[in-house]
Amino acid sequence: MTRPIRLEISLPAIRHNFLLTRRHSQARSLFAVVKANAYGHGVLDTAKALADLADGFALLNIEDAVRLREAGLDKPIALLEGPFDAAEAAAMADYRLCGAIHSQQQMDWLAKGSAKRPVDVWLKVNSGMNRLGFRPEAAIAAQARLAALPQARAAAIMTHFATADDDYGVAEQWQRFLPVAAASGLPVSAANSAALLRHPDTHGDIGRPGIVLYGASPFEDRAGAELGLRPAMTLSADIIAVQQLQPGDAVGYGRRFIADRPMRIGVVACGYADGYPRIAANGAPAAIDGQACPLLGRVSMDMLTVDISRLPQAGVGSRVELWGPSAPIEKVAAAAGTISYELMCAAAPRVPRVVRD
Repeated sequence: MTRPIRLEISLPAIRHNFLLTRRHSQARSLFAVVKANAYGHGVLDTAKALADLADGFALLNIEDAVRLREAGLDKPIALLEGPFDAAEAAAMADYRLCGAIHSQQQMDWLAKGSAKRPVDVWLKVNSGMNRLGFRPEAAIAAQARLAALPQARAAAIMTHFATADDDYGVAEQWQRFLPVAAASGLPVSAANSAALLRHPDTHGDIGRPGIVLYGASPFEDRAGAELGLRPAMTLSADIIAVQQLQPGDAVGYGRRFIADRPMRIGVVACGYADGYPRIAANGAPAAIDGQACPLLGRVSMDMLTVDISRLPQAGVGSRVELWGPSAPIEKVAAAAGTISYELMCAAAPRVPRVVRD
């Protein structure tokens, strides 16, 4: 490695976060959500780290599911959006994958497969998110059609909450979903990370923890550390130059920051091409050895600048934590008007990764 930037992944932190979630959960089983390359943490590393803890795994792309199977992972694997065509429906049977069925078209694809290898199906109910799923009044008929398909076996009924993480809550969706779930007689999967921490009545049989596994809070008003979570991803880069500013000097493109006093700034080897958000505001948190060195000026493609005026020991070669234990990713995300999920998923392939186990 020549350019001094790195993304460190802590597998012990992921394990800790899973166990903490397990303590909060009343669900009979927990499927770890490892979609989007495990929220940027590495799907294979994460699945292996949780292989002896999780009851199953949930993801999106069948390619990732096949990778896990070929790596020897034998736990149940659920495709959260089900198959995207008839070939994937057949592959679900071949690789012993379960997953959502949210449309008549998907049932048609299943019907083209072999009855010798039925697919375990999670019937998806649209309880109010209005993305995927059968409306409650159509769900029982959909279940009846599944029951008539020798290529499928109804294994669970599921829904997804739109507002488990905010004050609106889940009551409206839960009231729509619960009668359908009860009538189906199937195991229930409804609780995401926020619901597992805040809405115990929705935990059902299969919980689906996602963001909490990676150490970030699903709630706007609380950071992961306040919930007992440990950050699993740390983005850091070194200072490669130091500039001395006088009052009136500007920093970076667009003169977004202008010094009002003498200052020292560190130029850091990280930019938006590495996944750090270009629109992060002045003052976004960063740290050197646990001490704050907030962002100043506009983030450019390959560099950003931080205030090291109060850190006389900092200079060229100092490592700047851009998010991690001392610079919570939720606060960095808030400074960019987004959420921690996006920052995790946006870390660029050009950033070298170090996996700690």
